[in-house]
Amino acid sequence: MDKSSYMNVAKAWEFIEDRAFSRQTMQSARVRQEAEEAEMPQGSAAQAEFLGLLLRMLGASSVIAVGTGSIVETLQLIDALDGKGQVTAVDSSSQGIGLIRKTFNNLSDRTQTTLRAVNAEAGVFLPRLNAEMYDLIVVCGDAANYASTFEQAPRLLNNHGVIVFTDVLAMDPPDSNGGILNPADRSNKAQAMRNLLDEVQSDERFRTALIPVGTGLLLASKQ
Repeated sequence: MDKSSYMNVAKAWEFIEDRAFSRQTMQSARVRQEAEEAEMPQGSAAQAEFLGLLLRMLGASSVIAVGTGSIVETLQLIDALDGKGQVTAVDSSSQGIGLIRKTFNNLSDRTQTTLRAVNAEAGVFLPRLNAEMYDLIVVCGDAANYASTFEQAPRLLNNHGVIVFTDVLAMDPPDSNGGILNPADRSNKAQAMRNLLDEVQSDERFRTALIPVGTGLLLASKQ
């Protein structure tokens, strides 16, 4: 690709994100604003839209959302369940889990989906869950969430279950200095994502794809 092609790719990403942002429901827009006002940056609108579609394509009914303040993603997953199933939200931030619970309480009279919201580290809580009971796991937020969740994924996912890692390029604030695209970025997130890519894509128990949605999504399907 030449320089003009790369510029067009950047413009395409902006177009896609703007379009997805304009398609958000009023509730999603409100939740995004509330989370960001609480200094919990949210993932891209296109990413949230993709995760909802992926859940529907998988026919998932049991989902784990791991993330520090990943309010919009969790809401999108709840919406995509169409009133069925269960979302288990695991968040090491008490503020984040509180906002997830508040958001769900506003929905509870309109959905039969159940929410289990747990304020805990992923590495502490996930080993307590039953094996092969989950269709989809989505990982967001702090660098510490990723390796500890992937360690449990082969046990937790059912056959052909999928785990999705967001912000694999480590470009989300606050400490990003270009993420893994910048070899000089030695932040915790950037280093964790470099290691994660190598570990997940070399694991023969999974088929994987790295795709340019949001700030990079890594999908791994259990074989």
